[in-house]
Amino acid sequence: MYESCTADVARSGGAGRDGFAGAPDPASRTVVVVAHGFTGSVDRPAVRRAAEVFARRAAVVTFSFRGHGASGGRSTVGDREVLDLAAAVRWARTFGHRRVVTVGFSMGGSVVVRHAALYRERPEARADAVVSVSSPARWYYRGTAPMRRLHWVVTRPFGRVVGRVGLHTRIHQHDWDPVPLPPYAAVPLIAPVPLLVVHGDRDPYFPLDHPHMLADAAPEGAAELWIEPGMGHAENAAEEPLLARIAQWAADRAEAGPVPDGARAADRAGAEPARDRARDRT
Repeated sequence: MYESCTADVARSGGAGRDGFAGAPDPASRTVVVVAHGFTGSVDRPAVRRAAEVFARRAAVVTFSFRGHGASGGRSTVGDREVLDLAAAVRWARTFGHRRVVTVGFSMGGSVVVRHAALYRERPEARADAVVSVSSPARWYYRGTAPMRRLHWVVTRPFGRVVGRVGLHTRIHQHDWDPVPLPPYAAVPLIAPVPLLVVHGDRDPYFPLDHPHMLADAAPEGAAELWIEPGMGHAENAAEEPLLARIAQWAADRAEAGPVPDGARAADRAGAEPARDRARDRT
């Protein structure tokens, strides 16, 4: 079901599919599990670029969600993909890594948030820190033209043909039943695991009320919000400097451990509080 990749370019000089060649004891290292967006896959250039940048700070695992790329099954557009991510996290831990950071883009951003909430008591499959990039905060949003087109692809028979043939994504024909927990409702369940919400101020899919809704749902000090000037949507719009900052945040937070009760995660790292920082970046 999974196309998996491990990368250690900082130490071994390249990314490979068959292990962590030249890497130190994996128990001492953080591993980043990358969750791509809808219609993405492990071999898409934007996903590979993100993996290569993250690999400078940690080991990396990438995979294709069900219905995407060479993976089997059909996409449920963020619902049962939580099971895919949990399996990838379990697989990453088989290498001996004690710290796992999940980084998701768009659909994957909603998946990493829900996964962190649903698997927080499952040591073999839980995340130690979470990064959600360009994620929706709530379901069924149709307020932008790209999201109206996406709903047509997902909900209409001919749209699913377009998805399969044109977008190389096989989409399940049934509606959600039951409707999964929306991301904003999952956020309060994540703490004390650190959460970073990243969003571009030129995202054509989800306006800025989505990242603010996610960040505001977190307990005090449990989340940081980065509003990126000039950034569009998800992995295709994430440039190398931003990916490098995400990698640094992931490594630092995973090593620091859970957010202490009553403490601001940003303050603990010597940074500005999340909401102040978000305003400064716009």
